[in-house]
Amino acid sequence: MNRIHPEFAYQSRELGVQIEDTLGEPPDRKNYARVIKSLIGEYANGANMDDVNLLSFALADYLRFDDPAGLLAQCRQYDNGDASKMLSMVSCADADANKALTAVFTCNPELARKAIITAFLFKNPKRWTEEDHSLESLQKAEGGEDEEEDQLTPGQDFEQLFDARGDENV
Repeated sequence: MNRIHPEFAYQSRELGVQIEDTLGEPPDRKNYARVIKSLIGEYANGANMDDVNLLSFALADYLRFDDPAGLLAQCRQYDNGDASKMLSMVSCADADANKALTAVFTCNPELARKAIITAFLFKNPKRWTEEDHSLESLQKAEGGEDEEEDQLTPGQDFEQLFDARGDENV
């Protein structure tokens, strides 16, 4: 499993939520198709919507990922990457989607790069893992042991935690 930049993991999760919200319950594929077609039209006409998630949302269903290994290698850094190299790793069969991707790449190559990676991660969730920043993970990384003195076990008399002298206080 490849580790990716946390921002890409976030954007990928947000893309999934955005798609689910647009589809609705029950899923309305016609509405979803209209929204995607409208977004692609806007981007193809040069609209300056500087939103990674919105562009990846528009292109996710149209992109073909021709070099998955190369794309995964680009996922480690969010702010640095080779946008022209990214463009060579994907293709679009749909003419309008290709025009939209080309238009965005021409005016904002970094936006195109980030959107391609976000769409790739969304479409390939089993190829990557997110870095674990939980307290347990950080403690393991530091080699620290869990302190058990503050943890209760089932049936433990919790009164002792607050009053060390017990009944002598009366």
